[in-house]
Amino acid sequence: MKYNLSFLFLFILKISFSQTVYLDQVTTVSKRTYTYQKTKDKKKLKLDFYKPKKIKGPVPLLLYVHGGSFSGGRRNDKNTVRFAHELAARGYAVASISYRLTMKNIGFGCDTKSEDKIKAINAASEDISAAIKYLLKKKRKFRLNTRKIILVGTSAGAEAVLNLVYVKHHKDLPKGFKFAGVISMAGAITSLDHITKESAIPTQLFHGTDDQLVPYNIAPHHYCKPNSKGYLMLYGSKAIADKLKLLAQSFYFYTIYKGDHSWSGKPMHLCIAEIVDFLYYDVLNNKKRQTTLTL
Repeated sequence: MKYNLSFLFLFILKISFSQTVYLDQVTTVSKRTYTYQKTKDKKKLKLDFYKPKKIKGPVPLLLYVHGGSFSGGRRNDKNTVRFAHELAARGYAVASISYRLTMKNIGFGCDTKSEDKIKAINAASEDISAAIKYLLKKKRKFRLNTRKIILVGTSAGAEAVLNLVYVKHHKDLPKGFKFAGVISMAGAITSLDHITKESAIPTQLFHGTDDQLVPYNIAPHHYCKPNSKGYLMLYGSKAIADKLKLLAQSFYFYTIYKGDHSWSGKPMHLCIAEIVDFLYYDVLNNKKRQTTLTL
């Protein structure tokens, strides 16, 4: 009888634990750094891999891409490290990557040619693809569920991940590969044309209505004038959410009323609950919700 009660207790405990994985912090986290690619000039591109230590079996992967106008930013600043630990402690593997900063010492404003801006976005998307390819090759080592890979980006990083998902699918990715979800914090894309029922994936969007760098809806990048070299029309979070709504696809749109571009990083510590909710219900459990929130 004692054995049966003990067995029942352990069974209930196991069920309880499994129900909180991916929602609550349930494990400790370890971190290691790897080189995922060497550039033509022999520069090493690295990623920090945050591993949930006590979770058995393949786990979902969040790949994070930092911001910085494609000219700066780091994969391991305090905000990123804290965010990675928050999600890895819930059972997700997290990879935070460095990528080529092709606009370093050049800038990304209205004096930079629009075609150079597009090249910078595409180059970052290529590096993300290379990181994914590296991780897919080592999926057993990293214990990854390769059908649950989610991209996360802030500012320039958000532009890069959205570009890869919805504009320019890169040849490094396996044929038929599809991301399980994408989280964009103050991001935008250069076209809505490739968002279709077939290409759409669960998409979470954070954006301030008064962002003067990356437009909340449809406007030129940095609000550059039409006669400037850097004039580039962008489609921000509202435009993307509107397109997904029209297609009856899953999205989670979080608007910050009067919010500026600083909200490209703030959701990483102020909106963990919303991010976890999106990941658990829309990505992992495929609830296909259309959520709209305004702060």
